[in-house]
Amino acid sequence: MAGQLSIAKALNEALRKSLENDPKTLLMGEDIGKLGGVFRITDGLQKDFGEDRVIDSPLAESGIMGTAIGLALRGYRPVVEIQFDGFVYPAFDQIVSQLAKMHARALGHVKMPVTVRIPYAGGIGAVEHHSESHEAYFAHTAGLRVVTPSNAHDAHWMLRQAIESDDPVIFLEPKRRYWDKGEVGAAADLGLHDARIVRPGTDATLIAYGPMVKVCLEAAAAAEEDGRRLEVVDLRSLSPVDFTTLEESVKRTGRAVVVHEAPVFLGMGAELAARLTERCFYHLEAPVLRVGGYYAPYPPSRVEEAFLPDLDRVLDAVDRALAY
Repeated sequence: MAGQLSIAKALNEALRKSLENDPKTLLMGEDIGKLGGVFRITDGLQKDFGEDRVIDSPLAESGIMGTAIGLALRGYRPVVEIQFDGFVYPAFDQIVSQLAKMHARALGHVKMPVTVRIPYAGGIGAVEHHSESHEAYFAHTAGLRVVTPSNAHDAHWMLRQAIESDDPVIFLEPKRRYWDKGEVGAAADLGLHDARIVRPGTDATLIAYGPMVKVCLEAAAAAEEDGRRLEVVDLRSLSPVDFTTLEESVKRTGRAVVVHEAPVFLGMGAELAARLTERCFYHLEAPVLRVGGYYAPYPPSRVEEAFLPDLDRVLDAVDRALAY
C-alpha cells in the first residue's frame, strides 16, 4: 500500500492487513466492533472479519488482558485495544506479572505474541484518566517491548511489525496525532526498534518520540531562522532503545535535549540522559537536558496547554545547552 493517510487510517489498514495475513490474529477491546472504537481505529473490521475475530469485550481491562494471554498460549496472536491510557491500570498486574514474564518463566519455549494498543498522552481536552503518559512504567518492565509511532508511515508498518512479533508489545498511539496525515510507503524501511533521524543538524540533537516529535520539528524550523541547525531524532522504540543512532548523533552535535510529555522525574529522559552521558562524555559540550511534564497529576483540560511541553520550552532548553 502507498498514499496519503491519517495515522488513524494507517492503523486501521495495518489491522486489516494483519487479519488478512494470519487467521490466528484476533482483535479484542471495548466498543471495537460495531462502533469501530472510540477513535474509529477498528472501523469496519468486525463487519468484514466477523464477531469471532473482532471481539467486543466487556468493560474489564484485567479480564481482557488475561483472556489475551490465554489465547496466546493456545497459539493465537491477540491484539488488545485499551480504550484510553488511564484505563490500562486495572490490567497492569496482568501485563507486568504475567504477560511480561511468561517467556522467561518458560525458558524461551513459550512465545507471547500479544500486542496491546493504547491511545496515550494528552492534547485533546479530555477529562481525568484520559491523558496519561505511562511509558516509563512499561519500559521499566523487562520482557515487554514498548514502541510509539509519530507519523502515518510508522504507525502502519510498526503496528504490523508489532503484531508479527513473538514478544509482547506495548504499542502506544499518540491520540492527538491520530488525524495528522502523511505518506505511507509500500514497505517498512526500518526495523521495529530502530530510531530515525527525521531532520539532520549540526548544533544540537533533539530526542523525542510520539506526540513530541512534531513539536521538536517545529522547534528546529524556528531555530533555523536564528541560524541554528538542530538535529531531530524520533526514538520510535522506548524498549529496547536504539542507543547506536542516538550516540552517533550526539557525538556529531555535542549537545542533546530529550523531550517528552511525561513528567521529567524518573522519566524516559532520565535514562537517556544517563546513558548518553556515559557513552558520549568526551564529546559533550553541555549536560544532556530534559524537557517534559511537571511532577503532578495530569491537569484539567482547560490548563493542559500549560502542562504540555511546547515550542518555547524546547527552544529555551536549546538556548541553555548552547550557552555552555
